[in-house]
Amino acid sequence: MTTIRNVAKEKLDAGELAIGVGLRQARTVDIGKAMRTAGFDWLFIDMEHNSMAIDTAVQISVAAQDAGITPIVRVPGFQHFHATRVLDGGAQGIVVPHVDDVETAKRMVENCKYPPLGHRSVTGSLPQLDFRSVSMAESVEAVNSSTLLILMLESPQAIENVDAIAAVPGVDAVLIGTSDLCMELGIPGQPDHPKVVDAYERTAAACRAHGKHMGMGGVYEPELMRGYVEIGARLVLAGSDMSFLMAGAKAQAAATRSMLS
Repeated sequence: MTTIRNVAKEKLDAGELAIGVGLRQARTVDIGKAMRTAGFDWLFIDMEHNSMAIDTAVQISVAAQDAGITPIVRVPGFQHFHATRVLDGGAQGIVVPHVDDVETAKRMVENCKYPPLGHRSVTGSLPQLDFRSVSMAESVEAVNSSTLLILMLESPQAIENVDAIAAVPGVDAVLIGTSDLCMELGIPGQPDHPKVVDAYERTAAACRAHGKHMGMGGVYEPELMRGYVEIGARLVLAGSDMSFLMAGAKAQAAATRSMLS
């Protein structure tokens, strides 16, 4: 039987945390090895809020898989080609932003999964399979079982529909986009607000009921993160290359400047 390793999926299926890092500045393939050494399980390759070209995204994806860290791409929209081009190029997961209803969830499964789950079109040999020649049946089964489809919930409407969204076959995880959810709720910058806590609790219940994984993004204060992990978050976006760069750079600049004080 042909199999494809997906490190983040292995962690999730084992009930462990799958810890991700967002890529905003990185443009070279060595980022996968670096972040794997740093202790991360997946790369959040952002093509919604980023100027990254698709060539760069797929090159990072191919190198990441070989480095033992899962490449997951956030696509900019719902059109099928946004997902299929990066999946054909080497991504092992897709994050779809702004999913508000079950109809959109079903459409994303159709875009991202091969039959019988969806209607993704087949192509030639794939980088996820190291371009090996395997039967079409083995190939699509291996890719379907190893590809993570993650839907972002970022509005009150999405939270209202979370049970129906989580119930859709072919959806692997639902991830709360906390920053946009706070904006839509009229509580910008308050990820600890009771309305947000309620959203996490409702999403966790839906995930438990339907055997899906809950994700968390936009929450970076450690104790607040811990609280949402205790509620049920397992797919955790823990920060970005830019935030880590700035934190390290500021600390070193301040320490150096203090040497004359």
